[in-house]
Amino acid sequence: MGCGRCLRRMVRPAQPAHWDESCDVVVVGCGYAGAMAAIAAHDAGAHVLVLEKMPDPGGISICSAGGLRICYDEMAALDYLTATNGGTAEQSVLATLAHGMSRLADGVRKLAEVNGAVVSERAATANYPLPGHDSFGFVYIDDVPGFDAGTAFPQVRGSPAGAMLFKVMADNLAARGIAPQLETAAERLITDGSGNVVGLVAGGRSIQARRGVVLACGGFEGSAALQVQYWQAKPVFSAAFRGNTGDGIRMAQDLGAALWHMWHYHGSYGFRHVDRDYPFAIRTKRLPDWLPGEGPRGDVRMPWILLDRIGRRFMNEYEPYLQDTGARGMERFHPESQSYSAIPAWLVVDDDGRRLYSLGRPTYHERGLRCDWSGDNQAEIDSGILQQAPSVGALAAAMQVSEDRLVRSLERWNQDCAGGHDADHGRPPSSMVAIRKPPFTFAQVWPVVSNTQGGPVHDAQQRIVDAYGAPIPRLYAAGELGSVFGHLYMSGGNLAECFVGGRIAGEGAAAEQAIA
Repeated sequence: MGCGRCLRRMVRPAQPAHWDESCDVVVVGCGYAGAMAAIAAHDAGAHVLVLEKMPDPGGISICSAGGLRICYDEMAALDYLTATNGGTAEQSVLATLAHGMSRLADGVRKLAEVNGAVVSERAATANYPLPGHDSFGFVYIDDVPGFDAGTAFPQVRGSPAGAMLFKVMADNLAARGIAPQLETAAERLITDGSGNVVGLVAGGRSIQARRGVVLACGGFEGSAALQVQYWQAKPVFSAAFRGNTGDGIRMAQDLGAALWHMWHYHGSYGFRHVDRDYPFAIRTKRLPDWLPGEGPRGDVRMPWILLDRIGRRFMNEYEPYLQDTGARGMERFHPESQSYSAIPAWLVVDDDGRRLYSLGRPTYHERGLRCDWSGDNQAEIDSGILQQAPSVGALAAAMQVSEDRLVRSLERWNQDCAGGHDADHGRPPSSMVAIRKPPFTFAQVWPVVSNTQGGPVHDAQQRIVDAYGAPIPRLYAAGELGSVFGHLYMSGGNLAECFVGGRIAGEGAAAEQAIA
């Protein structure tokens, strides 16, 4: 029998006799999706309230590369989305996204008018040579006059393009008189006797939503507890943001929401800081994505290999879209040893490779943090993030692996480099760099999540649906909370659905009949 405290926590809040605050539409979360939903709802005539639980708006969005996927052929784009989705989302949902991508560039230009931001558009194939892959492009904010990302967002380290895109969204909110309520965490949804979502509890207050609620509060890259339940790999470390802890998932589940593709996260591999209180992993330097059949640019070099816990090379370190699938090669649980054979793995590079460029690329959105990475990696050696060994024997001893096995692994790799062919894992030949010259630099690397894709299922109108496929009345989702990408991600795809889905969700909530 449960204790009284546990029983009280299970009781859904009753509709109050008096609301502490009232509006038409409540938007939970203020990243790209939340901002877009709020703008769309306002422009549809709704009184909008935006809640953000963190001290600063922007979420994980503000750390992004800032490129929104667009398409030039809606039907071809749908073919590609279908091929990469693995059957995990309804065709109507994917068709709606493809349609929105075809109109997204014009929408971004309209938003950019608020501050004179410079918008560019460029063709760019999708990540895999599947049907429709050549029907896509990107739209970027290239400049915002008078804006400096470091000054405006000192708590953020990411791409300037991502910060500029959020500046456009923040200025659009301000132009409409929408000021996000910061440090206000949404806790539980409130329904009436008919099951309509009529408000929520946030910051200890009851807030009425006369028309609807849009959950745009991200995924669960900040929740180790949810990751343990849904992901095979353990542990996985966040790359940039702690605020996304699955709040929207739990609130939607409380009303019976179905979930989809909770296993799929967008992630690669990276280092841990020597200071274990530092909250984020540090991804390896991002190298250009490449198309299977074509390979990367000829001047792209990756000086490292990855070895498992007994010194064997186990994966292609430079997959076509490493930022999405790089963590997957580390996931296998080894029954014979009752351990993950490649968590952590070892990254190894020789002295010439170590000097090529910064091996790590810190990103974060959190106050009080600062993490830089030196160009030649010497500062990271001095700090202990990276280590060095003067010989292969010393390297084997430090890694606690068999020297004979390590020698064989390095010799095979160097032979493959000389022959221009990775016989074991098919790494692009132009990227292969031999590992010969001591001292050898090495470090443990771990699976890293950039953002998650799973969450509550939504339909083409962005309405969250229950386990039987019925919409939960007046409850919408947008952005990373239940992203449509259920098998292979497409670069810029989450950003596109933040804008496409955010607009649909905001307009849909605003169009609901008001409840007194």
